[in-house]
Amino acid sequence: MNAASKLAVSSNGAVLAAEAVGQGPPLVLLHAGVTDRRVWAAQVARLRAGHRVVTYDRRGYGETPAADEPYSDVTDLLAVLDAGDIRQAVLVGSSKGGEIALDFALAYPGRVRALILVGTAIGGMPVPDDWGEVPECLGGEMQEARAAGDLDRLNELEAQLWLDGANPPGRVQGPLRDLFLAMNGPVLRAAPEEGTPPERTAYPRLPELTVPTLLVVGSLELPHLRAASEHAARVMPRAELHIVPDTAHLPALERPGAFGDLLDRFLASLPGGLEA
Repeated sequence: MNAASKLAVSSNGAVLAAEAVGQGPPLVLLHAGVTDRRVWAAQVARLRAGHRVVTYDRRGYGETPAADEPYSDVTDLLAVLDAGDIRQAVLVGSSKGGEIALDFALAYPGRVRALILVGTAIGGMPVPDDWGEVPECLGGEMQEARAAGDLDRLNELEAQLWLDGANPPGRVQGPLRDLFLAMNGPVLRAAPEEGTPPERTAYPRLPELTVPTLLVVGSLELPHLRAASEHAARVMPRAELHIVPDTAHLPALERPGAFGDLLDRFLASLPGGLEA
């Protein structure tokens, strides 16, 4: 199998850190807002034997500097596909990465073969009145830590929210927690500006998306995100929903084997071949 190769991705004034590995139908993996492209390591190792797998760091994450200009995440993703000479790909998006994948699929439907959305955010989705006891408590502590400039404490609190889920703190330990903290800590320090959102939000437009779609959520996911995926599964014409037991917001990190099995089955079910 070939080694990973760097992609030269320029998007307006930015240079995005990206790489491709493997040969075969293309998959582009989009990380969450609390991780960088390292979150996909187990899936890249699994998928590279039969696919060309592309990962990249968004602006302000991993090896990509924060933006010093207005920008669009959709335009950046288009630049990644073009730099890789990819006409059509399966997009795999986690959380904010899923939101970007949905926005991209609405803007460039011909470039998307299928969607795999993991604990996805959706532009324009309802904001809950009640976040639940644990998220509400953590939210207050996060505000205090941010106001005090205690970014190490804020990082740990975000690990409790997104990695442990709506549970007592410390459910996930060891190398997975260390990696989460290592990925999210620099993001908190960089404080990247978010990209300019599309003029039309995705939530009311979900029925327009007719590509095969796999929605994945952990059983310990925050209720409003699980509800968003359940709604998407109902209104998107070719969507299916799978729940990963005993898992919170990041199934690909926390349960790479179970998540990889879901990917394998879904990719095998796609009709015909994928365009390179």
